[in-house]
Amino acid sequence: MTGRSRVVAKSGEHWHPGAAYFYVLHLDGPALAWEYLRRHPDYRRDWSGRRRHADAAAHWGLRLLEDPALDARDAQPLWCPDHAGIVQLHPDLDPPPDAEGFGLWRLPGRKRLVHDGRRLLVATRWSGNCLHLAIAPGLREGMAYVCAARASASRNLANEAEKLVTGAVTNAMACARPSATELLELHTLQALDGVLAGASLRAVAAVLFGAATVAREWHADSALRARVRRLVRRGRGLMRGGYRKLVSPSLEGGRSGLPTDRP
Repeated sequence: MTGRSRVVAKSGEHWHPGAAYFYVLHLDGPALAWEYLRRHPDYRRDWSGRRRHADAAAHWGLRLLEDPALDARDAQPLWCPDHAGIVQLHPDLDPPPDAEGFGLWRLPGRKRLVHDGRRLLVATRWSGNCLHLAIAPGLREGMAYVCAARASASRNLANEAEKLVTGAVTNAMACARPSATELLELHTLQALDGVLAGASLRAVAAVLFGAATVAREWHADSALRARVRRLVRRGRGLMRGGYRKLVSPSLEGGRSGLPTDRP
């Protein structure tokens, strides 16, 4: 087990270095959902004590339980149903003579493969980008294929995936400056780890924004204190079931069948 994949603990100062969370800036919705779910104490208990039970994964909206010690760079949670960002590859039943053949190893980046009992799922990551593929059982290396994506997915998703599968895109894209939304996820996860480790809100603020800022701006009605409270409240909400909206943004609370929290 690599050091970067250790699950958050309940004590210590492991959550202090902000650099340890930089990878969060490049995660898509389903990967962020995993980061929140893997921190849930009940989920970690299920992994430890109930991972062989058939219904354990379904309770959390997964096909199979994934190891919570793996962060999103190494984990491949199998959400149920598939999230909209998965591109399906199927054999082309009527290919033209010059059809491009499928080549798994032409895909860029670091690949992780898992079989869910029905098809091969591939996640490949490179330079802050990620592509998720579901390969139909009948598709073999070199066979003509078609790319398909759900109607709810991005209109260009299947086209962009086809460029990657054919090797038309080989150069890694430059990473853009983090957006406000990406920074929010980083701060939320770091704040959540802090309170899960037993830190006070003031201590969390000092780690995120600096001791000098806290000494100057922390008081009962301060904007800084309200900001940290919002971060912690948001993190707890996402951990306790809100992660489902990151997997499938179209789902509204209570409609997905995924848990919010246990009594």
